[in-house]
Amino acid sequence: MSFAIEVTDDITACRALRRAVFIQEQGVSEADEIDDLDGQCLHLLAKDGGAAVGTARVFIKDDIAKVGRVCVLAPHRGKGWGADLIRATITQARMAKGVTQVKLGAQTHALGFYESLGFTAV
Repeated sequence: MSFAIEVTDDITACRALRRAVFIQEQGVSEADEIDDLDGQCLHLLAKDGGAAVGTARVFIKDDIAKVGRVCVLAPHRGKGWGADLIRATITQARMAKGVTQVKLGAQTHALGFYESLGFTAV
């Protein structure tokens, strides 16, 4: 099978992944997961052999790119694909005109993961 990450307009697939991970698996409320920013974000979709297995989004405002809604389905974790998604969001942010910073909000249990990718907790 082949793994690939691409920019996508398939918001339905991204939301389905987020629902599975954040709402069903982690118990995040639907009100906290669903917001009105999806239409303003750049979305990335990770696929393994054509099946959607992970997603992330980038919201750009002024000179800041905010990475969010990063998730990988449980059976596909531990392969480095979450890190690949983060690297892909950073690449996309760097290509956006005027962006000077990439930020994200993280669940506390994921701080070490993000720090290993160069982010600093504030």
